[in-house]
Amino acid sequence: VALHSGGVWRPKSLLDTAGFILSFKSWHRKKHQDSRALWKREAVQKYLETLNKEYQQVSHRLNTDSINDLEQRTLRRRHADLSPIAAAFQEIREAEREVQELEAMCRELDSRDEKQLLELALEEKETVDKNINTLCRKLFQLLVPKEKYDGSQVLLEVTAGRTTGGDICQQFTKEMFEMYQSYADYKRWTFHVVNYTPAEIGGLHHAAAHISGDEVYRHLKYEGGTHRVQRIPETGLSSRMQRIHTGTMSVIVLPQPQEVDVKVDPKDLRIDTFRARGAGGQHVNTTDSAVRIVHLPTGLAVECQQERSQQINKEIALRTLRAKLYQQIMEKQLSQEQSARKLQLGTRAQSERIRTYNFTQDRVTDHRISYDARNIKEILSGKEALDKLINRVLEFAEMEAATEYLEHLQASEGGSW
Repeated sequence: VALHSGGVWRPKSLLDTAGFILSFKSWHRKKHQDSRALWKREAVQKYLETLNKEYQQVSHRLNTDSINDLEQRTLRRRHADLSPIAAAFQEIREAEREVQELEAMCRELDSRDEKQLLELALEEKETVDKNINTLCRKLFQLLVPKEKYDGSQVLLEVTAGRTTGGDICQQFTKEMFEMYQSYADYKRWTFHVVNYTPAEIGGLHHAAAHISGDEVYRHLKYEGGTHRVQRIPETGLSSRMQRIHTGTMSVIVLPQPQEVDVKVDPKDLRIDTFRARGAGGQHVNTTDSAVRIVHLPTGLAVECQQERSQQINKEIALRTLRAKLYQQIMEKQLSQEQSARKLQLGTRAQSERIRTYNFTQDRVTDHRISYDARNIKEILSGKEALDKLINRVLEFAEMEAATEYLEHLQASEGGSW
Protein backbone atom coordinates (compact mmCIF):
# COMPACT_ATOMS: atom_id res chain seq x y z
CA VAL A 1 0.00 0.00 0.00
CA ALA A 2 1.65 3.20 -1.13
CA LEU A 3 0.73 6.07 1.13
CA HIS A 4 2.63 8.60 -0.88
CA SER A 5 3.53 8.84 -4.53
CA GLY A 6 5.15 12.14 -5.35
CA GLY A 7 3.53 13.61 -2.26
CA VAL A 8 0.01 12.55 -3.28
CA TRP A 9 -2.21 10.56 -0.95
CA ARG A 10 -3.42 7.43 -2.70
CA PRO A 11 -5.41 5.13 -0.43
CA LYS A 12 -6.15 1.68 -1.82
CA SER A 13 -8.77 -0.69 -0.48
CA LEU A 14 -7.27 -3.95 0.73
CA LEU A 15 -10.52 -5.83 0.66
CA ASP A 16 -12.87 -5.92 -2.30
CA THR A 17 -16.44 -7.05 -1.72
CA ALA A 18 -16.05 -10.68 -2.76
CA GLY A 19 -12.81 -11.05 -0.84
CA PHE A 20 -14.39 -9.52 2.22
CA ILE A 21 -17.30 -11.97 2.07
CA LEU A 22 -14.80 -14.81 1.68
CA SER A 23 -12.89 -13.76 4.81
CA PHE A 24 -16.22 -13.25 6.59
CA LYS A 25 -16.72 -17.04 6.66
CA SER A 26 -13.81 -17.43 9.08
CA TRP A 27 -14.45 -14.35 11.20
CA HIS A 28 -16.26 -16.28 13.92
CA ARG A 29 -12.93 -17.98 14.65
CA LYS A 30 -11.31 -14.63 15.43
CA LYS A 31 -11.54 -12.58 18.57
CA HIS A 32 -13.79 -9.67 17.73
CA GLN A 33 -12.23 -6.29 18.39
CA ASP A 34 -14.59 -3.38 18.86
CA SER A 35 -13.54 0.11 17.84
CA ARG A 36 -12.55 1.11 21.39
CA ALA A 37 -10.21 -1.88 21.77
CA LEU A 38 -8.65 -1.16 18.38
CA TRP A 39 -8.14 2.48 19.35
CA LYS A 40 -6.17 1.47 22.44
CA ARG A 41 -3.60 -0.57 20.51
CA GLU A 42 -0.18 1.05 20.80
CA ALA A 43 0.65 0.64 17.11
CA VAL A 44 -2.65 2.29 16.14
CA GLN A 45 -1.96 5.20 18.48
CA LYS A 46 1.48 5.71 16.93
CA TYR A 47 0.06 5.63 13.42
CA LEU A 48 -2.67 8.13 14.26
CA GLU A 49 -0.13 10.39 15.97
CA THR A 50 1.91 10.30 12.74
CA LEU A 51 -1.14 11.27 10.66
CA ASN A 52 -2.03 14.05 13.11
CA LYS A 53 1.50 15.50 12.98
CA GLU A 54 1.45 15.31 9.19
CA TYR A 55 -1.89 17.15 9.15
CA GLN A 56 -0.37 19.95 11.23
CA GLN A 57 2.67 20.13 8.93
CA VAL A 58 0.48 20.23 5.82
CA SER A 59 -1.68 22.96 7.37
CA HIS A 60 1.45 24.97 8.16
CA ARG A 61 2.84 24.51 4.63
CA LEU A 62 -0.42 25.71 3.08
CA ASN A 63 -0.13 28.96 5.02
CA THR A 64 3.29 29.77 3.55
CA ASP A 65 3.87 31.81 0.41
CA SER A 66 6.80 29.79 -0.94
CA ILE A 67 4.85 26.95 -2.60
CA ASN A 68 3.98 26.74 -6.28
CA ASP A 69 0.55 25.90 -7.72
CA LEU A 70 1.25 22.19 -8.24
CA GLU A 71 2.49 21.72 -4.68
CA GLN A 72 -0.46 23.69 -3.36
CA ARG A 73 -2.97 21.44 -5.16
CA THR A 74 -1.18 18.34 -3.83
CA LEU A 75 -1.16 19.68 -0.28
CA ARG A 76 -4.83 20.65 -0.46
CA ARG A 77 -5.79 17.12 -1.50
CA ARG A 78 -3.73 15.69 1.33
CA HIS A 79 -5.22 18.22 3.75
CA ALA A 80 -8.75 17.20 2.70
CA ASP A 81 -7.90 13.52 3.30
CA LEU A 82 -6.36 14.12 6.73
CA SER A 83 -8.69 16.81 8.09
CA PRO A 84 -11.64 14.59 9.21
CA ILE A 85 -9.23 11.96 10.62
CA ALA A 86 -7.29 14.56 12.62
CA ALA A 87 -10.55 16.13 13.88
CA ALA A 88 -11.91 12.77 15.10
CA PHE A 89 -8.53 11.95 16.67
CA GLN A 90 -8.50 15.23 18.62
CA GLU A 91 -12.12 14.77 19.72
CA ILE A 92 -11.35 11.33 21.17
CA ARG A 93 -8.26 12.64 22.97
CA GLU A 94 -10.29 15.50 24.50
CA ALA A 95 -13.08 13.12 25.53
CA GLU A 96 -10.54 10.79 27.18
CA ARG A 97 -9.14 13.70 29.18
CA GLU A 98 -12.68 14.52 30.26
CA VAL A 99 -13.19 10.91 31.40
CA GLN A 100 -10.00 11.08 33.48
CA GLU A 101 -11.19 14.27 35.15
CA LEU A 102 -14.59 12.71 35.88
CA GLU A 103 -12.94 9.58 37.33
CA ALA A 104 -10.85 11.74 39.66
CA MET A 105 -13.99 13.64 40.66
CA CYS A 106 -15.82 10.37 41.34
CA ARG A 107 -13.05 9.15 43.65
CA GLU A 108 -13.15 12.42 45.56
CA LEU A 109 -16.96 12.43 45.85
CA ASP A 110 -16.93 8.81 46.97
CA SER A 111 -14.43 9.58 49.72
CA ARG A 112 -16.69 12.44 50.90
CA ASP A 113 -19.81 10.24 50.68
CA GLU A 114 -21.52 12.67 48.28
CA LYS A 115 -23.93 10.12 46.82
CA GLN A 116 -26.13 12.43 44.72
CA LEU A 117 -23.20 14.26 43.15
CA LEU A 118 -21.41 10.93 42.61
CA GLU A 119 -24.44 9.60 40.72
CA LEU A 120 -24.47 12.64 38.45
CA ALA A 121 -20.73 12.35 37.80
CA LEU A 122 -21.06 8.63 36.99
CA GLU A 123 -23.90 9.34 34.56
CA GLU A 124 -21.79 12.02 32.87
CA LYS A 125 -18.87 9.61 32.61
CA GLU A 126 -21.11 6.96 31.03
CA THR A 127 -22.33 9.51 28.46
CA VAL A 128 -18.78 10.55 27.56
CA ASP A 129 -17.72 6.88 27.32
CA LYS A 130 -20.52 6.20 24.82
CA ASN A 131 -19.46 9.26 22.85
CA ILE A 132 -15.89 7.94 22.69
CA ASN A 133 -17.14 4.60 21.31
CA THR A 134 -19.10 6.45 18.61
CA LEU A 135 -16.09 8.64 17.76
CA CYS A 136 -13.79 5.61 17.55
CA ARG A 137 -16.08 3.89 15.08
CA LYS A 138 -16.33 7.11 13.04
CA LEU A 139 -12.53 7.42 13.03
CA PHE A 140 -11.94 3.92 11.66
CA GLN A 141 -14.68 4.37 9.08
CA LEU A 142 -12.75 7.43 7.88
CA LEU A 143 -9.42 5.63 7.99
CA VAL A 144 -10.28 2.55 5.92
CA PRO A 145 -10.85 3.23 2.18
CA LYS A 146 -14.50 2.94 1.17
CA GLU A 147 -15.66 -0.07 -0.79
CA LYS A 148 -16.37 0.76 -4.40
CA TYR A 149 -20.04 -0.21 -4.50
CA ASP A 150 -21.23 0.82 -1.01
CA GLY A 151 -23.39 3.61 -2.45
CA SER A 152 -24.93 1.44 -5.19
CA GLN A 153 -28.48 0.23 -5.52
CA VAL A 154 -28.89 -3.55 -5.40
CA LEU A 155 -30.61 -6.51 -6.94
CA LEU A 156 -31.87 -8.71 -4.09
CA GLU A 157 -32.98 -12.27 -4.78
CA VAL A 158 -34.51 -14.84 -2.44
CA THR A 159 -34.80 -18.56 -3.22
CA ALA A 160 -36.35 -21.37 -1.17
CA GLY A 161 -34.05 -24.27 -0.25
CA ARG A 162 -34.29 -27.27 -2.56
CA THR A 163 -33.15 -30.07 -0.31
CA THR A 164 -34.50 -29.50 3.18
CA GLY A 165 -37.69 -28.39 4.85
CA GLY A 166 -40.15 -28.51 1.94
CA ASP A 167 -43.14 -26.22 2.59
CA ILE A 168 -41.45 -24.61 5.60
CA CYS A 169 -38.68 -23.28 3.31
CA GLN A 170 -41.16 -21.67 0.95
CA GLN A 171 -43.13 -20.04 3.75
CA PHE A 172 -39.93 -18.74 5.35
CA THR A 173 -38.72 -17.40 1.98
CA LYS A 174 -41.92 -15.39 1.68
CA GLU A 175 -41.49 -14.00 5.19
CA MET A 176 -37.88 -13.03 4.45
CA PHE A 177 -38.79 -11.25 1.21
CA GLU A 178 -41.52 -9.33 3.03
CA MET A 179 -39.01 -8.51 5.79
CA TYR A 180 -36.61 -6.89 3.30
CA GLN A 181 -39.50 -5.06 1.67
CA SER A 182 -40.51 -3.64 5.06
CA TYR A 183 -36.87 -2.81 5.82
CA ALA A 184 -36.63 -0.85 2.57
CA ASP A 185 -39.71 1.11 3.63
CA TYR A 186 -38.20 1.68 7.10
CA LYS A 187 -34.98 3.03 5.50
CA ARG A 188 -37.00 5.11 2.98
CA TRP A 189 -35.59 3.16 0.04
CA THR A 190 -37.42 2.29 -3.17
CA PHE A 191 -38.32 -1.41 -3.44
CA HIS A 192 -39.39 -2.54 -6.92
CA VAL A 193 -40.39 -6.18 -7.37
CA VAL A 194 -39.22 -7.56 -10.74
CA ASN A 195 -39.96 -11.25 -10.29
CA TYR A 196 -42.26 -13.19 -7.95
CA THR A 197 -42.83 -16.94 -8.22
CA PRO A 198 -45.24 -18.11 -5.49
CA ALA A 199 -45.57 -21.67 -4.20
CA GLU A 200 -48.85 -23.53 -4.29
CA ILE A 201 -49.22 -23.67 -0.52
CA GLY A 202 -48.91 -19.92 -0.04
CA GLY A 203 -45.15 -19.64 0.26
CA LEU A 204 -42.58 -18.44 -2.23
CA HIS A 205 -40.19 -20.28 -4.56
CA HIS A 206 -38.21 -17.29 -5.78
CA ALA A 207 -38.44 -13.51 -5.95
CA ALA A 208 -36.24 -10.59 -6.95
CA ALA A 209 -36.36 -6.84 -6.39
CA HIS A 210 -34.40 -3.73 -7.30
CA ILE A 211 -33.70 -1.61 -4.22
CA SER A 212 -32.42 1.94 -4.52
CA GLY A 213 -31.70 4.63 -1.97
CA ASP A 214 -28.99 5.90 0.35
CA GLU A 215 -26.13 3.38 0.86
CA VAL A 216 -28.33 0.38 0.08
CA TYR A 217 -25.49 -2.00 -0.79
CA ARG A 218 -23.47 -0.99 2.28
CA HIS A 219 -26.32 -2.07 4.55
CA LEU A 220 -27.42 -5.20 2.69
CA LYS A 221 -24.16 -6.70 1.38
CA TYR A 222 -23.74 -9.06 4.35
CA GLU A 223 -27.33 -10.32 4.15
CA GLY A 224 -26.28 -12.54 1.24
CA GLY A 225 -25.98 -16.21 2.16
CA THR A 226 -27.96 -19.15 3.53
CA HIS A 227 -30.52 -18.41 6.23
CA ARG A 228 -31.84 -21.30 8.34
CA VAL A 229 -35.24 -21.57 10.02
CA GLN A 230 -36.27 -23.88 12.88
CA ARG A 231 -39.97 -23.94 13.74
CA ILE A 232 -43.03 -26.09 14.33
CA PRO A 233 -45.32 -25.86 11.27
CA GLU A 234 -48.68 -24.21 11.94
CA THR A 235 -50.60 -26.88 10.02
CA GLY A 236 -50.28 -30.60 9.28
CA LEU A 237 -49.18 -33.63 11.28
CA SER A 238 -45.96 -32.02 12.48
CA SER A 239 -47.88 -29.19 14.13
CA ARG A 240 -50.02 -31.69 16.12
CA MET A 241 -46.92 -33.69 17.10
CA GLN A 242 -45.07 -30.48 18.08
CA ARG A 243 -42.19 -31.58 15.89
CA ILE A 244 -39.58 -28.96 14.99
CA HIS A 245 -38.74 -28.74 11.30
CA THR A 246 -35.56 -27.21 9.87
CA GLY A 247 -35.34 -25.52 6.49
CA THR A 248 -33.18 -23.07 4.55
CA MET A 249 -33.47 -20.28 2.02
CA SER A 250 -30.84 -18.24 0.17
CA VAL A 251 -30.41 -14.49 -0.19
CA ILE A 252 -28.29 -12.98 -2.96
CA VAL A 253 -27.37 -9.29 -2.92
CA LEU A 254 -25.69 -7.88 -6.04
CA PRO A 255 -24.56 -4.25 -6.37
CA GLN A 256 -25.96 -2.32 -9.34
CA PRO A 257 -23.98 0.81 -10.17
CA GLN A 258 -26.06 3.64 -11.63
CA GLU A 259 -24.28 3.50 -14.98
CA VAL A 260 -24.11 -0.06 -16.28
CA ASP A 261 -22.73 0.14 -19.81
CA VAL A 262 -22.77 -3.43 -21.11
CA LYS A 263 -23.45 -3.95 -24.81
CA VAL A 264 -25.87 -6.76 -25.52
CA ASP A 265 -26.30 -8.02 -29.08
CA PRO A 266 -30.02 -8.67 -29.78
CA LYS A 267 -28.94 -11.78 -31.70
CA ASP A 268 -27.66 -13.24 -28.42
CA LEU A 269 -31.06 -12.98 -26.75
CA ARG A 270 -34.03 -15.31 -26.63
CA ILE A 271 -37.11 -13.43 -25.46
CA ASP A 272 -40.15 -15.41 -24.28
CA THR A 273 -43.49 -14.05 -23.09
CA PHE A 274 -45.89 -15.81 -20.77
CA ARG A 275 -48.76 -15.11 -18.43
CA ALA A 276 -47.86 -13.62 -15.08
CA ARG A 277 -48.15 -15.73 -11.95
CA GLY A 278 -49.10 -14.61 -8.47
CA ALA A 279 -50.28 -11.28 -7.09
CA GLY A 280 -50.67 -8.52 -9.63
CA GLY A 281 -54.31 -7.58 -10.18
CA GLN A 282 -56.78 -8.40 -12.94
CA HIS A 283 -54.15 -8.70 -15.69
CA VAL A 284 -52.70 -11.85 -14.10
CA ASN A 285 -53.34 -14.96 -16.22
CA THR A 286 -55.25 -12.92 -18.83
CA THR A 287 -52.42 -11.48 -20.97
CA ASP A 288 -48.91 -12.58 -21.91
CA SER A 289 -47.35 -9.57 -20.17
CA ALA A 290 -44.53 -11.40 -18.36
CA VAL A 291 -41.13 -11.51 -20.07
CA ARG A 292 -38.23 -13.94 -19.79
CA ILE A 293 -34.91 -13.09 -21.46
CA VAL A 294 -32.13 -15.65 -21.89
CA HIS A 295 -28.62 -14.50 -22.80
CA LEU A 296 -27.55 -17.41 -25.00
CA PRO A 297 -23.72 -17.04 -24.75
CA THR A 298 -23.76 -17.15 -20.94
CA GLY A 299 -27.03 -18.95 -20.20
CA LEU A 300 -28.10 -16.11 -17.89
CA ALA A 301 -31.90 -15.86 -17.61
CA VAL A 302 -33.99 -13.06 -16.08
CA GLU A 303 -37.72 -12.59 -15.70
CA CYS A 304 -40.02 -9.66 -15.05
CA GLN A 305 -43.75 -10.05 -14.61
CA GLN A 306 -44.81 -7.30 -12.22
CA GLU A 307 -45.99 -4.62 -14.66
CA ARG A 308 -49.11 -4.73 -16.83
CA SER A 309 -47.14 -3.65 -19.89
CA GLN A 310 -45.10 -6.29 -21.69
CA GLN A 311 -42.82 -3.53 -23.02
CA ILE A 312 -42.09 -2.17 -19.53
CA ASN A 313 -41.39 -5.70 -18.25
CA LYS A 314 -39.01 -6.21 -21.19
CA GLU A 315 -37.13 -2.97 -20.39
CA ILE A 316 -36.80 -3.92 -16.72
CA ALA A 317 -35.62 -7.44 -17.63
CA LEU A 318 -33.01 -6.03 -20.03
CA ARG A 319 -31.74 -3.67 -17.33
CA THR A 320 -31.50 -6.57 -14.89
CA LEU A 321 -29.69 -8.70 -17.48
CA ARG A 322 -27.14 -5.94 -18.13
CA ALA A 323 -26.56 -5.62 -14.39
CA LYS A 324 -25.96 -9.36 -14.06
CA LEU A 325 -23.61 -9.38 -17.04
CA TYR A 326 -21.78 -6.44 -15.49
CA GLN A 327 -21.54 -8.41 -12.25
CA GLN A 328 -19.97 -11.31 -14.14
CA ILE A 329 -17.38 -8.98 -15.69
CA MET A 330 -16.61 -7.50 -12.29
CA GLU A 331 -16.23 -10.93 -10.69
CA LYS A 332 -13.82 -12.13 -13.39
CA GLN A 333 -11.50 -9.29 -12.41
CA LEU A 334 -11.30 -10.53 -8.84
CA SER A 335 -8.52 -12.86 -7.76
CA GLN A 336 -10.71 -15.03 -5.54
CA GLU A 337 -11.48 -18.58 -6.70
CA GLN A 338 -15.23 -18.10 -6.28
CA SER A 339 -17.47 -15.26 -7.36
CA ALA A 340 -19.46 -13.09 -4.96
CA ARG A 341 -22.71 -14.67 -6.17
CA LYS A 342 -21.43 -18.22 -5.64
CA LEU A 343 -20.06 -17.30 -2.23
CA GLN A 344 -23.43 -15.98 -1.14
CA LEU A 345 -25.48 -18.76 -2.65
CA GLY A 346 -23.22 -21.70 -1.76
CA THR A 347 -25.03 -25.02 -1.94
CA ARG A 348 -27.88 -23.85 0.31
CA ALA A 349 -26.73 -26.45 2.81
CA GLN A 350 -27.31 -25.89 6.53
CA SER A 351 -23.56 -26.08 7.18
CA GLU A 352 -23.13 -22.84 5.21
CA ARG A 353 -25.73 -20.87 7.11
CA ILE A 354 -24.97 -17.31 8.11
CA ARG A 355 -27.99 -16.90 10.37
CA THR A 356 -30.51 -19.13 12.16
CA TYR A 357 -34.08 -18.10 13.04
CA ASN A 358 -35.24 -20.39 15.88
CA PHE A 359 -38.96 -19.77 16.42
CA THR A 360 -39.33 -22.20 19.34
CA GLN A 361 -36.69 -20.30 21.32
CA ASP A 362 -37.64 -16.88 19.87
CA ARG A 363 -34.00 -16.31 18.95
CA VAL A 364 -32.06 -15.16 15.89
CA THR A 365 -28.37 -16.12 15.83
CA ASP A 366 -25.84 -14.58 13.45
CA HIS A 367 -23.12 -17.23 13.32
CA ARG A 368 -20.47 -14.95 11.82
CA ILE A 369 -20.33 -12.69 14.86
CA SER A 370 -21.68 -15.17 17.46
CA TYR A 371 -24.53 -12.80 18.31
CA ASP A 372 -28.02 -13.69 19.57
CA ALA A 373 -31.05 -11.40 19.20
CA ARG A 374 -34.44 -12.03 20.73
CA ASN A 375 -37.97 -11.42 19.40
CA ILE A 376 -38.11 -12.93 15.92
CA LYS A 377 -41.38 -11.18 15.08
CA GLU A 378 -39.76 -7.78 15.66
CA ILE A 379 -36.86 -8.70 13.39
CA LEU A 380 -39.13 -10.08 10.66
CA SER A 381 -41.15 -6.85 10.81
CA GLY A 382 -38.14 -5.29 9.08
CA LYS A 383 -37.81 -2.25 11.29
CA GLU A 384 -35.65 -1.16 14.22
CA ALA A 385 -34.74 -4.65 15.47
CA LEU A 386 -33.50 -5.77 12.03
CA ASP A 387 -31.66 -2.47 11.56
CA LYS A 388 -29.90 -3.01 14.89
CA LEU A 389 -28.82 -6.54 13.85
CA ILE A 390 -27.62 -5.40 10.42
CA ASN A 391 -25.66 -2.53 11.95
CA ARG A 392 -24.03 -4.86 14.46
CA VAL A 393 -22.80 -7.09 11.62
CA LEU A 394 -21.69 -4.00 9.70
CA GLU A 395 -19.76 -2.63 12.69
CA PHE A 396 -18.05 -5.99 13.15
CA ALA A 397 -17.11 -6.03 9.46
CA GLU A 398 -15.77 -2.48 9.61
CA MET A 399 -13.62 -3.21 12.63
CA GLU A 400 -12.22 -6.36 11.03
CA ALA A 401 -11.45 -4.33 7.91
CA ALA A 402 -9.75 -1.63 9.99
CA THR A 403 -7.69 -4.22 11.88
CA GLU A 404 -6.51 -5.96 8.70
CA TYR A 405 -5.90 -2.63 6.97
CA LEU A 406 -3.71 -1.33 9.80
CA GLU A 407 -1.83 -4.61 10.18
CA HIS A 408 -1.12 -4.71 6.45
CA LEU A 409 -0.11 -1.06 6.51
CA GLN A 410 2.27 -1.63 9.39
CA ALA A 411 3.83 -4.64 7.66
CA SER A 412 4.26 -2.71 4.41
CA GLU A 413 6.15 0.03 6.29
CA GLY A 414 8.61 -2.32 7.93
CA GLY A 415 6.63 -3.24 11.04
CA SER A 416 6.80 0.14 12.77
CA TRP A 417 5.31 3.61 12.64
